[in-house]
Amino acid sequence: MFADFWWQTPWMLANKGRWGHPGGLAHAGLHAGMSLLLMLTFGVALSLALLGAVFECAVHYHIDWAKARYSLAKGHTCEEDGYWRAVGLDQLAHHLTYLAMLVAVAA
Repeated sequence: MFADFWWQTPWMLANKGRWGHPGGLAHAGLHAGMSLLLMLTFGVALSLALLGAVFECAVHYHIDWAKARYSLAKGHTCEEDGYWRAVGLDQLAHHLTYLAMLVAVAA
């Protein structure tokens, strides 16, 4: 919630569709950093927490990149159904990533 809606800057948002751009990397890194802090807070071993954060950073980055490329290619605006379907799929993919991280940590 915070990384996507409060702390995401226009620079991050505008550049997620450009592969390798620092804006998209910074956004994914913000998510990974927050997850790292949460995992450490809940007692996850440092090595596993770091691995989880790297996994999340890479996956989060590519989910956002794919959604941005799709939205740019389709030219969707927030008034169109296709935009909201893409947002929904994006959020589903992120939540499945967190579920995978939770299962890995619990195992």
